[in-house]
Amino acid sequence: MDNDWGVSSTSPRAFDPYGGAPRPDSLSAHLVVASPRLEDPNFARRVVLVLDHSDHGVLGVVLNKPGGVGVDEVLPQWHPLATPPAELFTGGPVARNAVIGLARLRVGEDGEADPVRSGFDGWKPLIADAHPVGTIDLAAGPGPIADLVIGVRLFSGYASWDAGQLEEEIEEGSWYVVRAEPNDPVSADPEGLWQRVLRRQGGSLAVVSGYPVDPGAN
Repeated sequence: MDNDWGVSSTSPRAFDPYGGAPRPDSLSAHLVVASPRLEDPNFARRVVLVLDHSDHGVLGVVLNKPGGVGVDEVLPQWHPLATPPAELFTGGPVARNAVIGLARLRVGEDGEADPVRSGFDGWKPLIADAHPVGTIDLAAGPGPIADLVIGVRLFSGYASWDAGQLEEEIEEGSWYVVRAEPNDPVSADPEGLWQRVLRRQGGSLAVVSGYPVDPGAN
């Protein structure tokens, strides 16, 4: 290791991108968290939720980049259900005109219908939990599931990688890979997500969570 933070600038394999956990077979429903050495302005200090990982590549959305445009200005029907900050987040540099929605639902309580099991139109579960997270068809409107929604977040654009590209970046030391938790996509404090996600892993990744934005200033 080249410094006290366990982040190597010359040897990308000096740290474990999985934080000691087994390497997952699929990145779907995982977070890829930018390591301090990643300087791409689209992804520096970003946390990406992987929505799909297949033989064709990887698609995900950046969870911690509020875009400054109110949900009420874009899709007002979803604004009452949007978790603060109720903004259209910048999901990534690809297809910025496309809007992707993630929703966390309240299911299985007091006899409520379970969208995971009953297959609501437009609902695709991603993160399993008593209060699961999944992608939602925004065009259909919130009517069918409005009473079950805990929180919604909308993303303008997405991040994508060709087959094998993200895996290569992970092995080069640009990303950490951790399991997503249900509150991550709708966190009310998205700016603090990078640090929180790493800190809760414990071990070497918790140490990296304290890495300064500008190491030269310390």
